[in-house]
Order: sequence, then C-alpha cells, then structure tokens
Amino acid sequence: MGEEPPLVRERIEKAERMRSAGREPYPWEYPGRVESSEVVRALSGVAPGEAAQTGPVRVAGRLRAVRAHGKTAFLDIDDRAGSLQLFARVDELGEAELTRILAELDPGDIVGAEGVPVVTRRGEPSVRVTSVVILTKALHPPPEKYHGLQDPEERIRRRYVDLLASSESRNRFRARSLLVRCLRRFLDDEGFLEVETAVLAPTASGAAAQPFTTRSNFLDRDLQLRIALELPLKRLLVGGLERVYEIGHVFRNEDLDSIHAPEFTMLELYWAYADYRDMQGLVERAYLCVAEEAARLLPDVPAAREAPLHFRPPFPRLDFVAALEERSGIADLLGKSRTELRDLARAAGATVPDDSPAGKFLDKLFERYVEPTIDRPTFVVDFPEATTPLAKRHRTLPGRVERFELYDRGLELGNAYTELNDPLEQERRFLGQLSSRTDDHYPLDTDFLEALRYGMPPASGLGIGIDRMVMALTGAASIKDVILFLPVRDRSP
Repeated sequence: MGEEPPLVRERIEKAERMRSAGREPYPWEYPGRVESSEVVRALSGVAPGEAAQTGPVRVAGRLRAVRAHGKTAFLDIDDRAGSLQLFARVDELGEAELTRILAELDPGDIVGAEGVPVVTRRGEPSVRVTSVVILTKALHPPPEKYHGLQDPEERIRRRYVDLLASSESRNRFRARSLLVRCLRRFLDDEGFLEVETAVLAPTASGAAAQPFTTRSNFLDRDLQLRIALELPLKRLLVGGLERVYEIGHVFRNEDLDSIHAPEFTMLELYWAYADYRDMQGLVERAYLCVAEEAARLLPDVPAAREAPLHFRPPFPRLDFVAALEERSGIADLLGKSRTELRDLARAAGATVPDDSPAGKFLDKLFERYVEPTIDRPTFVVDFPEATTPLAKRHRTLPGRVERFELYDRGLELGNAYTELNDPLEQERRFLGQLSSRTDDHYPLDTDFLEALRYGMPPASGLGIGIDRMVMALTGAASIKDVILFLPVRDRSP
C-alpha cells in the first residue's frame, strides 16, 4: 500500500511494542462485557460521588477521546447502546500502569475495561476502572469529530467511516433495519406469507426498466437480474398461495440520484380476492404502524417524531386525470393522440424520445404539474390505461385502470393495482405497448402468460420502495443516506 503516513506508522509501532512486551493488540475475545446502557441503568438513582451496589463490570467500545488531568484520566467510549465514560486513577491502577495505558491508547482504538460503576462528583455515569486493555489497535485515526466525511461519494465509498464518525448515520441505519422488521411483523399479523423468489431470470419483467445482464456457464445462456418482484409472486397466486410478500433487492441499470439507485429494496405483496380499495386500507394501516415505530426509534429527529401525525389515516384520494387536467390546463387528456401527448410533455420540459409509449408522456406531465403540489400522504387513483399494462381495467371509468400510487412531498412511496388476470387481455396489453426502447415497455414474459392461463384469482398487488419509505419517515434528503452500500465511480487519478 506504499509508504505509511507518520501517524499511521506511529500506531503500527505501538502495536509492535505491545507484542514485544507480550500484550496482543488484537486479542481473540473479551467475554462477559455489558453494554453502556446497562451501566447507566445500574447507576439510576445513585448520588454523585457514590458507586453502584452491583459490583465490578466489564465494558468495551471504541475510544472516542482521552482526557488526562494529572493523576486522573477520562476515556470516552462508544458502543451500540450509547456512550460511557471510563474514570482511571493512579490509586487504582498505579502510576506506571496508567502511564503505559495512556501511552499506548489512541482515539479510534477498541478497548475493554473492568471496574466499578460510579457517578462522578459532576454527576456523570462512569466506570472507575481497575484494568484497561486494547482489543483492537486502530491504525487509521477516526475522522475529525465535528466534520466527519463531507464528500457525499466518500460517505458511500467508505460507509464504515461515515458510520464511525456520525451517530446520526448510525441511528438512521439502525432505525431502517428495525422499521423493516416492524413492517414484516405487521404483514405477518395480517396473514401474509413471506417468500423468496429468484434474482436471476431469463426475462427481467414486471416493470419498464433496463436490466443488468449476466451469463450462466451451466445453462450456457444469458440471464437478467430482476427489475421487479411482481410476476414471480403472481405465479404463486396461481399456485394457491393467496397472500404472499417479499422484501428483496431489485436491480435497474439506471442513474444514481437523490431518489433512484441501480440496486434498491422493494416490498411487493399480492392479496387474492381483494381489490385496490382494500389495498388502500392496508397501506394506510401499514404506514401508520411504521410511522409510530419511527417516532419511538428516533424521537430527536423531527420527521420521525411527527410521522404518526403526518401519516395518520385516512389519506386523501386524488383522481389522476382530473388533477392533471386542472393543474395543467390541458382539456380532454384521454382523447389526445400519442403525438399530441409527446408534444405536450416536451412543452412542459420533458426530454422524451419520439418512440416512447403514450404512458411515458402522461407520467412526465403528471410529474411536472401535479407531483410538486402534493404535500401530505395522498393516494393518486384511477390512472389512464396507457400507463399500466398490468392493471385491471376500471369497472366504471372507460380508458382507466384500477391503480393507485401513494405520493408525499415529492416522493412516490407506493404503487398498487387491482391485478389484471385475464390471460388474453394481458397478452394484448403486452403486445400493444411494445416499443423499440426496452426501458420504456414491460418485457413480454411468455411463461407468465402461460401461468395466467391456469387461472389467477381476483387479486390486488402492492409495491413499496423500502428506501423511499425510510427517507419519508426519517427526513433523509437522499436515497444515498438510507442505503448502506452503493456503487460509485472510481476515484479520479
């Protein structure tokens, strides 16, 4: 890795001196430790200057700071439960031992300590230590305390440093995991069965997106990484699994920006014998459930604290066509030809290829005129048929399908249909919307069409982008702040 910087070399030399003295700088374990929160609980009600009655404890964590004051030193450590102060004194350790410890320690090291829980005279929960050992000698110093990693790409490229430097980042990603756990628990309680479907498929179908392609040596054929979970889960409805869901990664060969990523996490679920109105109720209950969990997990984050009120049902319903006609001033939207819709989309500032399907132009118009006006969770309902080849035609509105999307403050948070289950109509829809641009049409999945011929029950389906859900509940400004690891460009030479 080339010549080490002076600070790194100094730390390497400390590790070498420890080994020479018979102290391993990377020991195998540190059994019997308790978390910082347990120490703090044990000291609840203990007066300043007094010790807990629990006896000695062992704690461990990453060293954040060292403050030496004559014959006393204070070591601040962090673990997953919080922070804790270690209180080291000459009369407990001896002058030579305290001097050695302070000489070997550096911020960023992972240390273990044994001692008695006490409350200092200033009221700080602490451990008055009788021993301190280095469990991991950190060779690189941690980021500067108040600035951390400022470059957004570096925060993604070296997420471990971002987490190390930022308690806000650690708390957000911990909350993400627990919010997904909460969502699973909700769906399980609603009677849905979690399943896993294949990531690799002959045809990546179920959405209009450019797939990633790979090669199977065993099959001697190209395969694609899935772009959606929809069609495999619908096959399970055909097979008799009436309520199913999957939370998994999907892959789309597209840009990385504030709301899109080439690899992201989706929840998709399918509910036999229900329609999109039933699904609206389920989505309202699900979002309220995770909003309440977000408030519990992140009480100091305004978006999370306010989430239960913000996502309280019922959500308003907004008709796609009526809202777009009203806010754009365009009359007779469904009577426009594809060419007219293309010209309207371009006049609104959209850069759309000539051979895009009509649904793409409608989506762009909605994105321009309506999305920015939605400032609270809202169901946009009853989309034009041209936008959605997998949804069932509306039972009362000609030219529409029974579909809704959930929008909130510039984010699309969910998409649901009453599912099309007529195999002949589905085949006509697929063939009718094909264009020469693979990222503008839904690929023709002949095996799915074959499955539909065996009979899929009436059903509703839902897709929720987990990453955007976490953004909405935690106030994160970018999808890059809620996905742990993302592909980024190589560093410039």
